[in-house]
Amino acid sequence: MKKIVSFLVLCVVATTLLVSCDPLVEESFDETLLYGKWQSNALFYKYISDGTGTTWDTSDDVTEAEAQKFTWTLVASEFTHIHVMEIGSTVVTKIYTVTELTDSTLIYEDDFGKIFSFEKVAD
Repeated sequence: MKKIVSFLVLCVVATTLLVSCDPLVEESFDETLLYGKWQSNALFYKYISDGTGTTWDTSDDVTEAEAQKFTWTLVASEFTHIHVMEIGSTVVTKIYTVTELTDSTLIYEDDFGKIFSFEKVAD
């Protein structure tokens, strides 16, 4: 009987320790660090504090004045872009996971493991 009680106590302790150690705790980022213009080679994103933004690629001869509009949200590390295409009103939703966000660096990745890295630039 003493062995059974000891075994049950050990099981309860082990279960408690395993449950309390959550290795999947999601990191949270400060969305205010996103505000402004970001660049990765010729690709630019501009994030505005109201959850809207624009994107353009100078390698395609697209200027900031011709930029595509989108909306964005950042919840914990889940970073969502919603692009409404002008032709046909097609909505394209892209979901990323932010891995680094500082006042000068933005790094996120998609579900396929593609990593996007940006540096903040002056407006």
